[in-house]
Amino acid sequence: MTTPQPPSRLAAQPPLLEVVDLRVHFTRRAGVFGTRREVVKAVDGVSLAVGRRDTLGLVGESGCGKTTLARAVLRLIEPTSGDVRFDGTNVLGLAPRPMRAMRRRMQIVFQDPWTSLNPRMTIGKAVREGLEIHRLAQGAEADRRVRQLLEEVGLPDDAVRRYPHEFSGGQRQRAGIARALAVEPDLIVCDEPVSALDVSVQAQILNLFADLQARRGLSYLFISHDLAVVRHLAPRVAVMYLGKIVEQGPVERILVSPRHPYTQALLSAVPVPDPETKRPRIVLTGDPPSPANPPPGCPFHPRCHHPGVDVRCRTEPPPLRPLGEAAAACHKAES
Repeated sequence: MTTPQPPSRLAAQPPLLEVVDLRVHFTRRAGVFGTRREVVKAVDGVSLAVGRRDTLGLVGESGCGKTTLARAVLRLIEPTSGDVRFDGTNVLGLAPRPMRAMRRRMQIVFQDPWTSLNPRMTIGKAVREGLEIHRLAQGAEADRRVRQLLEEVGLPDDAVRRYPHEFSGGQRQRAGIARALAVEPDLIVCDEPVSALDVSVQAQILNLFADLQARRGLSYLFISHDLAVVRHLAPRVAVMYLGKIVEQGPVERILVSPRHPYTQALLSAVPVPDPETKRPRIVLTGDPPSPANPPPGCPFHPRCHHPGVDVRCRTEPPPLRPLGEAAAACHKAES
C-alpha cells in the first residue's frame, strides 16, 4: 500500500480543521425507576488539528468516543462546549443556512456501507442527490458527473441503474465514497470505513483513499480501531481512551516507541505477519470504565499495566504533555 507524505508546506499553513477542548456530554436517566440523572462524558476535552491535504488517524477501542467526536465535528450532533473551526470559520456558531453551505466542504464516509445507503435508491440516484441538493448540476450534466464519479472510485458503468443489494461490501463502500465526493469537499471524515470489509478489500479501499487525496487534495480525519490500518494512510495519529486523547504524534514514532500504556497495549494486539516473530502480548484486565462514572485521576489507571502506578495516577488527571515529537497523557511517560 502507498503511504502518502504530506507536503512540507503544510507546517507553515494554518490547519484546515481545528478542534479545541471539545466536549459532548449526554444526560440519561438511571436508577431502578429512572429518577436519577447522570451525565455521560462521551467526549471530554479533545483538541486536535487536521492540515490541508493531510490525514490524521484517530484510533481507540469501541466505545471510546471516536464516532461521537466525528459527528460533533460535522454538527450531526451538537457539542456541549468547545470550538470547531473549519478554514478559519467557527462551525458551531453558524446559522442553519450557512451551515448547510458549509456541509459541502465537510463530508463523511460511514462505517457500514450497507446501512449508509438507501436500499430503495439506485447507486446513481444516491450519488446524484448531493449534486441536486447543492445545485451543482442538473439534467444531462448531473448524469455525466455521476458516471464520472463512479468511474473514479472504480465502479462499472451499469452501477448507475443498480441497487445497493446487488453489490459486494467493498463496492458499496466505493459508492459511499463517490457520494461524499459528489459535492467536492475539502475534508472527509472516514468513520472506520474499512472495518466491515475483508482484508484484501481493505487494502483496495485504503489505496483508493490515498489516490483520491493525491488527485483532489483532500484532507482526512481517519477513524479506526486498528493502528496497522491507520499506518498506511495517516502520517499522524491520535489515540483516544474514554473520551480523551491520551497520546498523539507522528505515526511511525508512536508505532516504534509508544509512551502511553494504553497505546502499548493496542500495539501488542496487532498481528505480526511473520510467524517466527514473537511479540509480547499485553492483556488488559477488566472492562473499560463507564463514561458516566469515570475513575478519578488518570482514566486508564484501573487497567494500567505499568509497574509504577501510584497515588498520583489514582488522584491527579495527567495533562497531555509534549514528549519530543509526540505527546502523552501519562504521569509515568517521562520515566
